[in-house]
Amino acid sequence: MATTMAMASPAVIQSNANQLTSMPSALSSRSLRYQIKHTKLELEKLGRRVGKVHAAALSDQGEYYSEKPPTPLLDTINYPIHMKNLSIRELKQLSNELRSDMIFEVARTGGHLGSSLGVVELTVALHYVFDAPEDKILWDVGHQAYPHKILTGRRDKMPTLRQTNGLSGFTKRSESEYDCFGAGHSSTSISAGLGMAVGRDLKGRNNHVISVIGDGAMTAGQAFEAMNNAGYLDSNMIVILNDNKQVSLPTANLDGPIPPVGALSSALSKLQSSKPLRELREVAKGVTKQLGAPMHELAAKVDEYARGMISGSRSTLFEELGLYYIGPVDGHNIDDLLTILQDVKATHTTGPVLIHVVTEKGRGYPYAERAADKYHGVAKFDPATGKQFKGKAPTQTYTTYFAEALISEADIDNNVVAIHAAMGGGTGLNMFSKRFPSRCFDVGIAEQHAVTFAAGLACEGLKPFCAIYSSFLQRAYDQVIHDVDLQKLPVRFAMDRAGLVGADGPTHCGAFDVTYLACLPNMVVMAPSDEAELFHMVATAAAIDDRPSCFRFPRGNGVGARLPPGNKGVPLEVGKGRILLEGDRVALLGYGTVVQNCLAASALLEEQGLSLTVADARFCKPLDRDLIRSLAREHEVIITVEEGTIGGFGSHVAHFLALDGFLDGKLKWRPMVLPDHYIEHGAPNDQMVEAGLTASHIAASVLNILGRTREALQVMS
Repeated sequence: MATTMAMASPAVIQSNANQLTSMPSALSSRSLRYQIKHTKLELEKLGRRVGKVHAAALSDQGEYYSEKPPTPLLDTINYPIHMKNLSIRELKQLSNELRSDMIFEVARTGGHLGSSLGVVELTVALHYVFDAPEDKILWDVGHQAYPHKILTGRRDKMPTLRQTNGLSGFTKRSESEYDCFGAGHSSTSISAGLGMAVGRDLKGRNNHVISVIGDGAMTAGQAFEAMNNAGYLDSNMIVILNDNKQVSLPTANLDGPIPPVGALSSALSKLQSSKPLRELREVAKGVTKQLGAPMHELAAKVDEYARGMISGSRSTLFEELGLYYIGPVDGHNIDDLLTILQDVKATHTTGPVLIHVVTEKGRGYPYAERAADKYHGVAKFDPATGKQFKGKAPTQTYTTYFAEALISEADIDNNVVAIHAAMGGGTGLNMFSKRFPSRCFDVGIAEQHAVTFAAGLACEGLKPFCAIYSSFLQRAYDQVIHDVDLQKLPVRFAMDRAGLVGADGPTHCGAFDVTYLACLPNMVVMAPSDEAELFHMVATAAAIDDRPSCFRFPRGNGVGARLPPGNKGVPLEVGKGRILLEGDRVALLGYGTVVQNCLAASALLEEQGLSLTVADARFCKPLDRDLIRSLAREHEVIITVEEGTIGGFGSHVAHFLALDGFLDGKLKWRPMVLPDHYIEHGAPNDQMVEAGLTASHIAASVLNILGRTREALQVMS
């Protein structure tokens, strides 16, 4: 049969297509390979006869442009509707212009570049085929959304990306009608998309819903919960798996990139690399292109055999959940993307479809393609050289200090282990992994699993440090309560990005951790006022072996405090704070690094003739009751200051003062906390001003409560 097909007669090939349609499912792999070989030869001959030439859109060689190239086609596109009449050649040109435009825009502001570079062609294809905002396109995580923003009326605002009063770095419903769902954390797009699809059906509408998930988001359990439910509900929706080989986020270690984490990564890699499957699909695609509609049946049958005989159970991973699987598809091939998306859109049968699109993170920018982290998140940079403009601070970040402190503990205690959820670079644990590779565990974007996994390690006598951003630990709250605190297991939670976080905005703001952890009966809750205190609290957590503990620290750099010898902290007495400055009348009781603002406020008020007491609480739970009693007896006013939400440290202090009777007399207590609303992204100083927690705000609060309102206004001015 293969010899007959090599004659390349359309009639003969159609005849053989009919034969293939009726072939038994026991067709051997040897026969398939024979078919592939000879059909490929025939396609090559056909290709030469019609003179088709395929050229790469961009060269990966040499340096990048020093000045932004002209973008004549992109300049005509303000909204997706302006793309609808473009030819395929023009769509490819648009993709190239969009990519270069985005590189130069992000170079001016910094941001998440690599993921967005990888989805340029996919974004163009989606907005060409579908009719947003009527059709709902959801972008998981938000890292992938920059091309989407540019094509949906926000190109002129890209210079304000992640800046005060500017564009958000993520999708945001209040920013554009094209952002149908906000995203900052991962793995939510399928759940939200399914809700929209079911809502559409209940309302009797007929729009399309497309959820684009990737950049590690498929590792989270919520994605599989949503797919399982989608398969059961059978509502019509499209899931696009943007497979950029980043099943764990690209937080490279000191030797280079960390391999993607987990069995899912292995399964996707096997799907991508299955040569017989790829060749069969290319054969079917090529034959169909050359001979048109008569060969669609052959293509479908070849694909059916490929699913069952070559990829086996691997391609049915999603189909077993009830999603029809299509792929892998080259995510940088506009022709293929348009063909598949248009076919899926035109299909009237109901049910969820998953399109497996393979993309390259950092695509089209040589420095990103070569970088270990694929330029996942970048500071401002020079497009021509790729050099990032990272200022040199006199101190290191709190993240680095945490990693150094933990390494010091692990040096002397083999039971110390570390866990993170796909954030080795963000949490500093890549440094720990370099030193102790067998004692550091990256579980993928799976915070729930990370917490209970740590609980299991604690059951076996190990000392787990679970390093998760404050806002990300919210995703595992039930596990913290039920699996750790209820069982009084000594898991240590290191919460980075506590408090305001600048350009990442409210989705990453660590506002709630003190409130949601200090209410747990068995949890020890601490916060360092500077980097030296952080070393001591890591040592304290390591020493606490009869209950869970946690400590929070902010994004940003240390204040220059003198570090302990050998970077080895000394365990603190649990529940004991300290007095930093002795004064009278007013006591500032700070919790965490906002203590530095309390010290600065005290310095401001010295000019007004006031001498304040400044205390560092260190612990929210257990409170230093003796310290608080002393402050209450010796001062007219106590002001608690924290970079957290209402219900946190100040509430615990007030609760104690009330029960102890101190609020029944002349003592005045005032809390200073983050305001009861979300603070948008922007410069850290701007955010602190909006929060009302600067040194000037604290000083003005002192003056106001003492009745010196005019001086308070002067301090604020």
